[in-house]
Amino acid sequence: MGLRYEPIKQGFPMSKSNILLHEIEEQPSVIRNLLDYEMENIRSITRSFQGKFKYILIAARGSSDNAARYAQYLFGAYNKIQVALATPSLFTLYKRPPSLNEALVIGISQSGQSPDIIEVLKEAKKQGRPTLCITNEFNSKLTKTADEVIKLHARKEKAIAATKTYTASLVALALISCCLDNDPKRLKQLMMVPSWISQTINSLKNLISLTQRYRYMEHCVVIGRGFNYATAFEIALKLKELTKVFCEPYSSADFLHGPIATIGKGVPVIIVAPGGKVKRDIENILIKLRTLGAETIIISNNTPLLLKGRFLLPFPKSADEWLSPIIAIVPGQLFARQLAIEKSLNPDNPIGLTKVTETY
Repeated sequence: MGLRYEPIKQGFPMSKSNILLHEIEEQPSVIRNLLDYEMENIRSITRSFQGKFKYILIAARGSSDNAARYAQYLFGAYNKIQVALATPSLFTLYKRPPSLNEALVIGISQSGQSPDIIEVLKEAKKQGRPTLCITNEFNSKLTKTADEVIKLHARKEKAIAATKTYTASLVALALISCCLDNDPKRLKQLMMVPSWISQTINSLKNLISLTQRYRYMEHCVVIGRGFNYATAFEIALKLKELTKVFCEPYSSADFLHGPIATIGKGVPVIIVAPGGKVKRDIENILIKLRTLGAETIIISNNTPLLLKGRFLLPFPKSADEWLSPIIAIVPGQLFARQLAIEKSLNPDNPIGLTKVTETY
């Protein structure tokens, strides 16, 4: 027999303990704390690393790996720094680590415990490279390995699915980018993120119950491009974790190179569609999806794009494209949680998953 759920006053249905919803709603305060407590630390770290590297290598798994995808666009677009994603198995299973010459090596891990991420940083230090970790656990094995530490200040994350540690990781990366560039204008924009997330949560309270339309959904596609390529991967991960839906993420460009052939009438397609450089590309793919009869779920801060969808999940228009992944993931988190409830699953404690996953 499935779990029973009751609606709560603010408009969001709750599970027995309601942990995940609480952590989603905590995100504005977590980000404010991170900006308050880590600003000077990150300024100091970026000064100490200036001139010591030519590219960044990031080691991460799961949601942290999706944060690394955001870093690829962020540091490339604003800091002219190439970002590569590490292949930890080369360091652990194969014992054949590549040369890390001229790299700044960053480990991102909410728990700071995953042995393969730690091993990448150990090898980097062995090769004389500067290392940095971003984590929520200050006294973890990862923090003891890295030269420098950025703490997420997210307090303990109790729900299995990462939410507040994911957005905090994005903010930490955005703060690094601003400090590397010494860009006060972008820093001022970044300070608005907590307010935009609060607005997003409040605006969705009366919309998210419409997710019941998708209670029998068994598979779907999530599309994003540019900065929100990371968002597509993170939404897909949340849907897999919480709802058991088989969900595939794609960039809109890759999707046209074959996978679009899987789309037929009524197939759900979630599209992360902010304004900015990707707008025209998203408009074109929406035309193709409409022709194929797809069921489009639009996450956007652009009204014309929103109106092209069947199910609309808006976020504030003020958010520039480079910051949109931090806000656009929140509708995805709420959609995945609500869909789990509609499917009589417990979003706080998905079957088969543990909070800390140690991979080698």
